[in-house]
Amino acid sequence: MVEELTPEEVNERVEEGTIRVIDTRPEPQFERGHIPGAINLPLGELPRRVGEVDWDDTDVVCACPIGQSSIQAARLIGSYEGVDDDVTVASMAGGYREWEFELESGD
Repeated sequence: MVEELTPEEVNERVEEGTIRVIDTRPEPQFERGHIPGAINLPLGELPRRVGEVDWDDTDVVCACPIGQSSIQAARLIGSYEGVDDDVTVASMAGGYREWEFELESGD
């Protein structure tokens, strides 16, 4: 089972620098606004691009529009051999629909 974090928990951990956000939305949506510091890995590209990320010992949370596909993404990332066993890979409950904090936009 994939752990779920509330948007409030994600925001707090982003501000602390203790979590890495993987945004699974398509690039145009990501460019319009995303959680500060998020990495865009669209769900359809994730299986072939998961190796592009340096999965260090930082916990990960996946974010999507409504908190459903991010669960699939978290499972996939969690099963990737490049991710350390002590790294928590979670999903953001409610997705961007529930995010009420500041967004960063593409340049």
